[in-house]
Amino acid sequence: MSTESSPCATSDTACALPIDRDLVLKVIPMPADCNANGDIFGGWVMAQVDLAGSVLPARYAKGRMATVAVNQFVFKHPVRVGDILSFFAHVERIGRTSITVRVEVFAEHFAAQGQYVKVTEASLTYVAIDALGKPRPLQVDTA
Repeated sequence: MSTESSPCATSDTACALPIDRDLVLKVIPMPADCNANGDIFGGWVMAQVDLAGSVLPARYAKGRMATVAVNQFVFKHPVRVGDILSFFAHVERIGRTSITVRVEVFAEHFAAQGQYVKVTEASLTYVAIDALGKPRPLQVDTA
């Protein structure tokens, strides 16, 4: 299992985007996604991470799948309205029926484009399921 993370894993300042991860989602949060403090709801970010995290496992599941675990979720910095969020994913582990994915989220402030700050990182596990919702083997290509 790879525990390697992006170059700004410990930085509170601007950093470079990871080049060894797949960009799986870009989204801009809107005012309706705010909490009472004016920051974006953590739950909204979590939902986006779940969507982003499902992109790579879908290539292996080739059918229905479900999120079965949020193994880790760390909010490093607040997300603001208008930030351009980039979600990068990397497969950490492939099992018989499940796949664990690491997702890193970077914010690019609309007024300071080209400067990125890691705002969230998470690890999620997805399982391939059949029509009855029971786990089924992944269809991993050997070629």
